[in-house]
Amino acid sequence: MPKPQIIIIETPDLGDRSYVVGLGSTAVVVDPQRDIDRVYAVLAEHPDWTVTHVIETHMHNDYVSGGLVLAEELSAGYVVPVGHEYQFSALEMGEGDTFESGDMSWRVLHTPGHTPHHVSYAVSVDGKDEAVFTGGSLLFGSVGRPDLIGPEATEGLAHAQWKSVRKLVEGIDDSAAVMPTHGFGSFCSATATVGLESTIGQQATTNPAALLDEHEFVTELLEGLDAFPAYYKHMGPANEQGAREIDLSPADVADADELRRRIEAGEWVVDLRQRRLWAAEHLAGSLSFDAEGNAITYLGWLIPWGTPITLLGATQEQISEFQRAMARIGIDRPAGQNVGEPKTWARKSEDLGTVQRADFQELAKALDKDSQLLLVDARRKTEWQEGHVDGARHIPLHDLPEAIGQVKAWSDAAKHAGADPTVWVSCGSGFRAMVAASLLVRAGVPVVAVDDDFTATEKAGLPIVKDTHAAMLGNAYTD
Repeated sequence: MPKPQIIIIETPDLGDRSYVVGLGSTAVVVDPQRDIDRVYAVLAEHPDWTVTHVIETHMHNDYVSGGLVLAEELSAGYVVPVGHEYQFSALEMGEGDTFESGDMSWRVLHTPGHTPHHVSYAVSVDGKDEAVFTGGSLLFGSVGRPDLIGPEATEGLAHAQWKSVRKLVEGIDDSAAVMPTHGFGSFCSATATVGLESTIGQQATTNPAALLDEHEFVTELLEGLDAFPAYYKHMGPANEQGAREIDLSPADVADADELRRRIEAGEWVVDLRQRRLWAAEHLAGSLSFDAEGNAITYLGWLIPWGTPITLLGATQEQISEFQRAMARIGIDRPAGQNVGEPKTWARKSEDLGTVQRADFQELAKALDKDSQLLLVDARRKTEWQEGHVDGARHIPLHDLPEAIGQVKAWSDAAKHAGADPTVWVSCGSGFRAMVAASLLVRAGVPVVAVDDDFTATEKAGLPIVKDTHAAMLGNAYTD
């Protein structure tokens, strides 16, 4: 009997994978994203496949699922983990449940840890396990993070995650392929994952959850957790409710007058162009979210949920792709859009702005001249702990909206003292620094964005220190 063909649908901006698994005349879809046209594109290439089931490993925290709509449109069974208060009809399955799809036999394993009701699905042919779809349980060299439900559940879920990995490596054939949903840059991963493919046997000899004892694993897992995007709290409820179809047609064009009105009203006008272009010239009050970076994750993380968003881009394709990404995290429609360049978005020259870019060499020279220079490091806690420029102040980008008043106070105090009020902002690559710069400039703070890779600090001769003291982490900006 041939093996099932497993087709991967990548969503790199969220760090996730969906799957279409086909054998003979039938197929099963695993953890589909909301833009299900990508699933239909796969099925168009396999016209002999009829989808019998659409299945979910868990109620996702980092995206809105397209599973319900897909199952309805294909007249397929919609399989979801038992235990949630769903507001739609589905096939709720848990430990020991099975279903058939042609020559493929699927069995459900309860694998809590990432969420309490999380399940994995092992697919076998002629009694041999061919693959196991592990969702946010067993990842490549890691596991899904256990802290998304709430702090009171985190430690218990960490213990459950250890047990679930052991259950998988002990209960599934060593040769079975491991097919996780998370772990390719996803914030749902507890730590960085390793590789792009693996088997149960390989994970049994390399995954920390399979190698460490339970106490050691849980301790290390909890100590390594960092912040996760704020928008995650909206995803679970949306998935339990059951998302409907999305509209990816272009939004109405917002002209220069309308763009200015929206900025002055406090709405978000988001510039998707490369960050160097935004720095060179931009519509004053617009925010830089370079679409070539991890723009959708940080947009969802930073924006006050429900704030209208207008997209600016160099091409319609750039805007359309980002609109698709927005829909994946539950922002159904942009309020408007405009394709062009800053001069076409501005009513007059006064509506245009610039921001100075620098590299770490230039930062080093500036610090040599002024050791009291204001430097904000916008990286996450774990990055900061691994090493940061001596004298920098730590404000992770996701904390910046609440800390802008403090940063402005630093700048104003420097100005009143006759010192340079400019705030230099750095990160790991330049993407987050430019987002931070755009937020600060909008608030009236003079900035320089360090658009450079943090590894360049060594060549620049900047003093790097490590400091894991709690005061240097999330509350550093409240001094």
